[in-house]
Amino acid sequence: MATTIPGLHHVTAISGPPQENVDFYTGTLGQRLVRKTVNFDAPDTYHLYYGDHAGSPGTILTFFPFVDAGPGRAGAGMASAYAYSVSKGRFDALMADLAARAIDFAGPVERFGQRVITLSDPDGAPVELVETDRAADSVLDGFHSVTLWERAPEATARLLTEVFGYEAAGEEAGADGSRRLRYVAPGDARGNVVDIYLSEKRAIGRPGAGTIHHVAFRARSDAEQAEWQERLAAVGLPTTPVIDRQYFNAIYFREPGGVLFEIATDPPGFTADEPLESLGQALKLPEQHERLRGQIERILPELRVTT
Repeated sequence: MATTIPGLHHVTAISGPPQENVDFYTGTLGQRLVRKTVNFDAPDTYHLYYGDHAGSPGTILTFFPFVDAGPGRAGAGMASAYAYSVSKGRFDALMADLAARAIDFAGPVERFGQRVITLSDPDGAPVELVETDRAADSVLDGFHSVTLWERAPEATARLLTEVFGYEAAGEEAGADGSRRLRYVAPGDARGNVVDIYLSEKRAIGRPGAGTIHHVAFRARSDAEQAEWQERLAAVGLPTTPVIDRQYFNAIYFREPGGVLFEIATDPPGFTADEPLESLGQALKLPEQHERLRGQIERILPELRVTT
């Protein structure tokens, strides 16, 4: 039986126009567009995946880009931020490079003994970059963490510790009266940190551009995912049936605080239907939408990727 979740598999967010999104994540942040497909439930809209060169679990940030999306706003019951890991040896150089390119950022500030800077993407979403001890071959080494904005932390904390196998790793108070609780999965997998953010300020969340749709955790195999499905049902958190997302299988459920969680399998991965060297170049459609390719390609705007 899988005793712990190793870390994040991916995070999925909502954005405005896709070209601005591509320019920021491939240009400003230097991520690779590893998959260009469509929203399986709304094939007139892209679903874009960014990650490291191989599209490894723990590095993947995905977007549903809606051209006419209204601005969203994070609030209690939503995931409110994702953070990338930057090695200590690269952090100062990264800040200097951002400054040289006139890319604004807030910070650095210290959080749990680590320096953090925050950029805003084209839709105003906070993109946190955290200085870590991880050695890395690239500037951004996949995810460091995700933040959940909760009204009350107890039930979510029990899910993380008693079911997922995370360990409580401290608490910090903010100058504005907020609190941040940290939970860490054993091991050194990318994205093995979850923060719970608590604030007394009134903020009603509103889905839209610049907000996170769901947070996906890793299952290393289909069998492991099935075990998590049984374990969650046993604690009163039944999941959806397994859904084939072409590059992974997925199950979904709402955690006690309201955030949509997914558990996604590592296999088969993004090289299942496209060679590693050409990931993200062709529009890939699920089998059920392939018959509509001509119509879909006429609707979707052409995307330019510069690296």
